[in-house]
This record gives sequence, C-alpha cells and structure tokens, in this order.
Amino acid sequence: MAKKEKPLTESQFQNGHTIKYIDDADSVANRDSLLEAGVASGGTVGSPPGAGGDKKAKKYRPREQWRSKTEFVLSCIAFAVGLGNVWRFPYLCYKNGGGAFMVPYIICVATAGIPILILEAGIGQYWQTGGLTVWNNLCPISKGVGYGSVVALFLLNIYYIIILAWALLYLVFSFSSPLPWSSCGNYWNSAQCATISRSNDTARQMANYLSQSPTFNASLSSRRSDSTVEFWEHRILQMTDGIENVGGVQWELAACLAVVWVICFFCIWKGIKSTGRSAYIIALLPYISLTILLIRGITLPGYMKGLEFYLRPNFSKITDFNVWADAGTQIFFSYALALGCLTALGSYNPFKNDFYKQLVFVATLDSSTSVFAGFAIFSVLGFMAEQKGVEVSQVAEKGPGLAFIVYPQAVAQMPWAPFWSVQFFLMILLLGVGSQFVSVEGFITAVVDLFPGYLRVGKRREWFIGATCFISFLLGLTMVTRNGIYVFQLFDYYAASGMCLLFLCFCECAVVSWIYGVDKFMDNCKEMIGYRPAYWFKLCWKYLSPLLTGSILLMLLIDFKPLRYNDYYEYPGWATAVGWIMAMSSILQVPAYAIYAYMTTPGTPAERWRILTTPTASPVTTASNLPLTG
Repeated sequence: MAKKEKPLTESQFQNGHTIKYIDDADSVANRDSLLEAGVASGGTVGSPPGAGGDKKAKKYRPREQWRSKTEFVLSCIAFAVGLGNVWRFPYLCYKNGGGAFMVPYIICVATAGIPILILEAGIGQYWQTGGLTVWNNLCPISKGVGYGSVVALFLLNIYYIIILAWALLYLVFSFSSPLPWSSCGNYWNSAQCATISRSNDTARQMANYLSQSPTFNASLSSRRSDSTVEFWEHRILQMTDGIENVGGVQWELAACLAVVWVICFFCIWKGIKSTGRSAYIIALLPYISLTILLIRGITLPGYMKGLEFYLRPNFSKITDFNVWADAGTQIFFSYALALGCLTALGSYNPFKNDFYKQLVFVATLDSSTSVFAGFAIFSVLGFMAEQKGVEVSQVAEKGPGLAFIVYPQAVAQMPWAPFWSVQFFLMILLLGVGSQFVSVEGFITAVVDLFPGYLRVGKRREWFIGATCFISFLLGLTMVTRNGIYVFQLFDYYAASGMCLLFLCFCECAVVSWIYGVDKFMDNCKEMIGYRPAYWFKLCWKYLSPLLTGSILLMLLIDFKPLRYNDYYEYPGWATAVGWIMAMSSILQVPAYAIYAYMTTPGTPAERWRILTTPTASPVTTASNLPLTG
C-alpha cells in the first residue's frame, strides 16, 4: 500500500509569498522557526493554524542577510587580518628560518587553515544560524563545541580590546612633538633613564637590554633603562611589581578602553547592516597605512639589512617540530578558527552563494598580508639596527614588545617622527578594531540565535549588544589597573590559547567528517555553490586537518611551560589555577555537554546515539531556502 502523504498547510506573508509545510504533530515544533525565518524573504509573518495568532508572530524581527557579497568578504577580511599579521608572523618567520619558514606555513595553510575556514563558514551558510546552534542542528551531541567556542570568544573579546586601548593612548601621545618617549627628564622617568641615542655604544647596551625580554621587552634589570621602555612601563601601564599588587585603575587607559568599546558598539548595533558598512572602512584603511609605512621603510638606510634577515632561508630549521608548531598556531590565530565567528558571518549569506571561492580569496589575502607586513616591519628594523650598529636579531621582537617599544623607538629616530607614529598606531588601531567588532558580532549572533524568540523582538537585540559591551568593559577594567599587564598576559596565555583553539578545531573536523559524514557535507556544499569542493578538501577534513591539529596539540601539552612574565616574574599558584580554569572552561564544554545529552536522552544506548547524531534541522527551515510559492 502506498504511503499516504501528509497534507500541506499554507501560511501567508504580506509580500504575497506562501510557506508550505506539513501540518502534523512532527512539524509543530518547527513552525515558529519556519515563520521567523520566513520574514527574511521580505514580508511580515502571518500565523499558521494553532501558532498563536498574528499578534505574537509579528513581534519577530527578520534574520538579516548581507546586502552584497562584497560585505561578506570584507567582513571576513576585517576579522582575519589583524594584529597577528603585523607583529607575530614577521617575527616567527625570521625566528624559524626566514624564507624556509614559508614551507611549513604553506603546508599548514593548505592542510588545515583553508579547509577549516571553509568548513566553518559552510555550516553557517547551510543552516543559516550562528556558531552555537549550528552544532545542535548538525549533530546534537556536538553542541558542546558551540558552547566551547562561545566561552573562548567571550574571554577573547574581554582581553583583546586592551591592546586597542594601549594603541589609542599611544596614538594620542603621537600628536606631541617631540614624541614623549624619545627623551628622559619627564616625571615618569627614573634616574637610570637613557635617552634614545645613535651612539653605537649606547645602542649596543640598549639592544642587549631588549634581547633579555622575548615577549614584552619590559624588564628593568639592566643598568640603563631606555626612555621608550620607561614610557611603556611607567607612563602607559604604570605597572606594579606583581599581580598581587593591584595599585588602582590607570584612568587614562580606562577612558581609552571605554572609547574603543563605544566604537565597537556602533559598528554592530544595527546588526550586519552596520557591520557591513563598517567593514568597507576597517578592512581597507589598514592597507593604506601599511603601504605608507613600507614606502617609508624602504627609503631608510639599512633597510636591506632588515629584509635580508627577514627572508634569508635556513632550511635546517624545517626538521624542528617547534617550527611546525609555530606555523600551525599562527594559522589558527591569524584565521581566527574555532571561535564561531566565521560561522556567524557565513550564516548571513544567501543559501545559494559561492562561499568556497570567496574564502580561498580571503585566506590568500590574509597570508599575503602577513608577508607584506613583514617587509614593512623589517625594513624599519633594519634601519634601527643600522643606527645602533647591531644585528637585526637584537632588535627584532614580537607582540606588544614590537608595537609599543621597538617600533616607537625606531620612528622616534626618523624625521617627521610624529607623522610616522600616527600612521603606525592608526594602523594598529584599525586592524584591532576590525577583528574586535566582528568577534563581538560572532558572540552576539550565537546567543541571539540560541534565544531568537526573546532577543529578536523589538529593540532587545540592541539592548543585548549594549549590555554585552558594558559587561565586557567592566571585566576589562581588571587589565587597565596598574597590575593589569599581568592579568592581560594570564588571559592571553590561557583563555583563548593555542590549546583551546586546536582542541576545538580537532572536534569540528571529527564531528563533520566522522559523525555527520564528510560526503554528506560535500553534497551540502554542492547544494549551495553548485559543485562539490575539490577532493583535497575531503581528504583534509577527514584525515589531514585532524591529524595536524591533534599532533600540534599533543606537542604543546608535552612542551607546556608555566607562565612567566619576562622570564623573571613567576605567577603565584592561585593565578595559575585561574588560568587553567579559563582554559578548561571552553575545552570541557565538549565532553561535559556530550555526557549530559547522553544521560538525559531516553532509550537504549543505540537509540540514544542515533538521536544524538541525527541532524535536528534541515536547510528547508531557513530563510534562504524556504519553498516559497506565489
């Protein structure tokens, strides 16, 4: 006997379109999501039979979509191209064999970076939902991956923006002539302060001093203390001698922190409409500043010395596992994988959109920007080494030490120093703001999609964005106190560390490839872009990406060292415990939710596994692929 088809029920939109769906008990739970998603097609939702009436249905706001493909691409660029491209990649390149470092870097990009980038945006576009609920739709037992990403993202948003507060304060000081860090005799300087000098003897002493501190270059252990270092420590940070000594709030930094949070709020407060508009400015302007700095750099004496040091290959480094670990972690930091932001950005695409080619372009541009930034940075470091009469290795550093000590010291020796300082810190600010506001948008999207019936009503989304920014600002005040640099480094080392991101990336690949099914995901991609991705990506998603992420994670755990500040300050036990709590708060979400879901799901073990690994939603229930007629 032929199976009796279930009757279709229609729900009308004011724009004349009609949703058709099966009117039986199994579909009742999906009606609200159908109706809510339908608004994105251009109308106000009318209520179906038994859905609670028009009054309730009309409260829902539509889930937006990008107005153009360009907005999506620029938002991805603004997010991916950040501070790590400028202050981390060039340092890792020279440290790990110069041009030879490009071999493991490109291999990591091809086997993990681009494949996981495409995977994250692809699942977002297919299910039209953010980085938390998408895992419940795809495979309910893996929802902990979404929770872990959201926790890591929230912690990242709290501390990453502190760098922007530092950059903004430096930008304000850059309008002074002479630059305040170029001389001693200020109220914040010590008796040991040494003014920036072109004397070779003083320069060698200063280079030796800088080389003692591989991370922040901020130790006071040398006999002579450079004016640039003292400006950073005594004027900007006003730092104490340890994390136990709070010392009160540095109110100038607190004000700068408030300003950058306000900027981020207005970049996203109207949803992706404001995000897309902001991306045009935030994604493109840093390239102008970077190009200006490169042109200036290659006109300075000694620039070739820096470029040769940057690119000179040392192929013996390739056999060192630490080089591969640095290449892998740089990819995950630079592409900002495992945070759910790319899933959020992809979820605002139309269902029929070739995200595959777009993200290959974004990844290529991101990696090219890293190389390009290396030329801009090392041309100036070559000039600095030339002036000091030392090797480039003695002035080349990474992270905040490069941005807030080494580079400011270099520009202070240039003609028109304030102009070049403004260019540099404006670039740092723009790069950071782009990554920050998209990160916050990723967090907002994840939570709003988890509670759409409450947060996508009226002005509640805007209020939620404001509350998130304000709470994050209050938590960030712990890092603009006079012991804030110690708190910042604790967050940076544990909260969204390489271990967390690598573990989450491993879980993402395992869930999509081995539980959901890599062939099924390839078919999903074909539905969206019209063709199946290259076989290489199937191989990466199923084998190479999990192998690479798992191997690097294992070696990081084996080689793990307790956090120390500048190799001389040891964190107390309670601070280390807090750091591990932050790290585990994202990692443990995955097994904890899987155990919880298994224990609370009825049935035999086989039935539980079937329920928890069966997708709970189809793209037919999303805005971009509703079966609309009329």
